[in-house]
Amino acid sequence: MDLSFFDMYVMPWIINIALAAAIFIVGRMVVKALGSLLEKVLRKSRMDDILINFVTSIANILMLLVVVVASLDQLGVDTTSMIALVGAAGLAVGLALQGSLQNFAAGVMLIVFRPFKEGDFVEVAGVSGIVEQITIFNTVMRTADNKEVIVPNGNIYSGVITNYSARDTRRVDMVFGIGYDDDLKKAKAVLEDIINSDSRVLKDPAPVIAVSELADSSVNFVVRPWVNSADYWNVLFETTEAVKLRFDAEGISIPYPQMDVHQYKHESK
Repeated sequence: MDLSFFDMYVMPWIINIALAAAIFIVGRMVVKALGSLLEKVLRKSRMDDILINFVTSIANILMLLVVVVASLDQLGVDTTSMIALVGAAGLAVGLALQGSLQNFAAGVMLIVFRPFKEGDFVEVAGVSGIVEQITIFNTVMRTADNKEVIVPNGNIYSGVITNYSARDTRRVDMVFGIGYDDDLKKAKAVLEDIINSDSRVLKDPAPVIAVSELADSSVNFVVRPWVNSADYWNVLFETTEAVKLRFDAEGISIPYPQMDVHQYKHESK
C-alpha cells in the first residue's frame, strides 16, 4: 500500500473513528453519571417517583442524543440535515399522536399539582372510585363495586375533579319528611336525639336540624351532621335506618306522595 495514500486517507479515518468512539463511550459514562446525580437531586426534593422516572428518562435521552450527534459530527457526517430530519419526523409523530400527547401533558400536570393521590376517593370524568395508580397517560381507579376503570388523563384534567378524601371531615346531608298531622316538635326532638347519641357525629361544627320545606305531601326536615370522612357512608346509612325505626315507634308517619282529587257532578237539565 502506498504510504502517502495511507497517511492521507486511511490514517485520518482511523483517527476520526477512534475519536468518535471515544466521544461516544466517554459521553455515555458522563450521561449516566449526570442522570444519577439528577435523580438524587429530585429525590431529595421529595418529588413523586413517577415524575422522577419521567424527568430522568427524558434527560438521559436528550443528553445521549447530544453525544450521538457529537460522535457523528466527528466522523464528518452532516448532522444539520439529520437534526432537521429528526425534527420533521418528531413533528409528524406529534400530530399523529395528538390525543396521546394531551394525555401525557395532563399526566404531568396531575403528578406535579397533585389534585388527588393514590387511595383517594374521587369523582372524575363521570367515574367515581378509589385511585389505585397514576401514570403518565392514564389513571387506574377501582369503583365501589370492585370494577377497574382506566381513565385517560386528558379527560380528567379537562373536567371537574371532586376529591372526597381531600378533607378530614364531611357533612352528611339528609332529608326526612313527616305528615302535616304529625307533631312537628316531637319529630324534631327525635331527630336531635338520634344525632346527638351518635358518637361519630362531631360537636364542632354543630349539626343542623331544621324544617326546610312545606312540601306537597310532607313537612321536610334537613339533617346535616358533620363526621370524619371515613365515617360518612356508615353514618348516612345507619341514621336513615334509625330514623325510620324511631318514627315508627313514636307514631310519626313518613307520608307517601299524595294528591287530593275533587270530583264535581253536574246534573243535566
